[in-house]
Amino acid sequence: MCGIAGLFDLEGRRDFSRELVTRMSDVQYHRGPDEGGYHFEPGVALAHRRLSIIDLATGQQPLFNEDHSVCVVFNGEIYNYQSLVPELEALGHVFRTHSDTEVIVHAWEAWGEACVERFRGMFAFALWDRNRETFFLARDRLGVKPLFYGVMGDGSFAFGSELKVLMAHPGLDRRVDPQAVEEYFALGYVAEPRTIYRGAAKLDPGHTLTLRRGQPVPASRPYWDVRFTLDNPIRLDDAVAELNERLHESIRLRMISEVPLGAFLSGGVDSSAVVATMADLSSGPVNTCSIAFDDPAFNESEFAKMVADRYHTNHHVETVQSDDFDLIDRLSSLYDEPYADSSAIPTYRVCELARKHVTVALSGDGGDESFGGYRRYRLHLMEQRMRDAMPLGLRRPLFGALGQLYPKADWAPRMFRAKTTFQALARDAVEAYFHSVSILRDDMRSQVFSDRFRRELGDYNAREVFRRHAGNAQTDDPLALIQYLDLKTYLVGDINTKVDRASMAHSLEVREPLMDHPLVEWLATLPNDLKIRGQEGKFLFKKALEPALPGDVLYRPKMGFAVPLARWFRGPLRDRVRERLTGEVMADAGMFDMAQLRRLVDDHQSGRRDYSAPLWTLMMFESFLRGGEGGKRVDAA
Repeated sequence: MCGIAGLFDLEGRRDFSRELVTRMSDVQYHRGPDEGGYHFEPGVALAHRRLSIIDLATGQQPLFNEDHSVCVVFNGEIYNYQSLVPELEALGHVFRTHSDTEVIVHAWEAWGEACVERFRGMFAFALWDRNRETFFLARDRLGVKPLFYGVMGDGSFAFGSELKVLMAHPGLDRRVDPQAVEEYFALGYVAEPRTIYRGAAKLDPGHTLTLRRGQPVPASRPYWDVRFTLDNPIRLDDAVAELNERLHESIRLRMISEVPLGAFLSGGVDSSAVVATMADLSSGPVNTCSIAFDDPAFNESEFAKMVADRYHTNHHVETVQSDDFDLIDRLSSLYDEPYADSSAIPTYRVCELARKHVTVALSGDGGDESFGGYRRYRLHLMEQRMRDAMPLGLRRPLFGALGQLYPKADWAPRMFRAKTTFQALARDAVEAYFHSVSILRDDMRSQVFSDRFRRELGDYNAREVFRRHAGNAQTDDPLALIQYLDLKTYLVGDINTKVDRASMAHSLEVREPLMDHPLVEWLATLPNDLKIRGQEGKFLFKKALEPALPGDVLYRPKMGFAVPLARWFRGPLRDRVRERLTGEVMADAGMFDMAQLRRLVDDHQSGRRDYSAPLWTLMMFESFLRGGEGGKRVDAA
């Protein structure tokens, strides 16, 4: 687990400044505090920060092939590298280390761009092949590891593991992208491939990018996608057996480490499943880490303790205070661009705790998307049955009008919020799902944006992110479609972003066995009634885990990893939210209708509405504009 950075001359063979490349690498020192390495040659500069996990003695990077004509810098883990070594040795390749990194250079020599199709793991890497005059970048299938890039003002191509690497280059176009702002306020993150800045992009998951000197930067190329075929005729008991086999294999591969290893344990189904399986595969006790909350409404620690006691783990717990909001500006600096998932706070704290005891931690992220665990899936399916009963041409005017007329009821459970339901029924499936997951919905975004900003935005709407992915889904099954959308958007832009930045801030490697791509592919073949049956989500997963976990863990209501925003904004953060959202930073940005921002704050603090999620989203944007911890203002013009 590391940080990579570098430059490539798209036109010639200039010598890059060592001072500049060192600065670009050092801004992500936290990703790899153990060692740093560089490679310079005319037209190419590669930099690497290392967090040593495997082959501690000889795994330094940049790493080369036998004649030093191929060089790579790599962030992540190739879990199947041990099985690839003999195959590559049989083709004549000679290995001088025991690291998974060396597999990449030899696989490139053997299979070229198709090498990524052979890798099983989480990865982002950049490779230079001098003989082929080719610069090659790749990102793992599910976007666990990040990769940013852009063409700088001097014509050089820059890349890095975090956006701050590109921000260290004076040639980055730092103008804020209005379409990125629209995506952020709808989704809570800037969706791939966009970043908040016009001059930078993210490499999409499951994509590669091949550069050749003298040629323009091409579009990235997809090498993988998941297909929801739902055509596997497997019986329930056979599916349970196969799932357990696949889960054990995925976790066994992710337990390969030369440094202390453990797991997050929240007390939810996913992390508990990972810990139970690790215990089954381990000869000694598993190290587990949990965060407790002093607010009982958010505290799952008793369920984590049930699992820890059952498997006699070395369990470590720390309590997060319900007023732990001092991280607001720190988070802005960590994420480099606006990011609005408030669970980043407890995630940061659990990573901080874990790093005191281990260097590698396994997590349960990715389970809800593939197993069908989100409550919103069941609500969407219920609404879709109603949509299917009436043509869109009738639904749109009828329910659209009802959605406008019906009073808002934020206090009620979702199923009783008729306004929300009417609005969903007036839309097609993709638009309805986008509407249901939006933080600031279309009407609220339109209200809070200024006239000037709406003109800059033109007719762009963030729903186009969902439309684009839906066009590639190759399924019209209601559940499969929204699972696919979440795998392409929420999992990557929210979950993986949150965990990567929070963990690497503490030099902690996190591995996600439920995102093992063969497991994801197999689950996509299973019929929907093995995922959601009646009102029970994760049906197959829970059935498979019944012998291993208490019923109180498996079948209790899902809590999530949340913080008490509504109370914060009416209590300890009351003055701060008003000061920041109605202050000069937001006013000077020119993007917002300041009267509307004051109305949101007033309505929330009076108790008339629960606008906690929109207010947090606005707070984090203000913190981004303010410059986070460093306080260097962003030019929003």
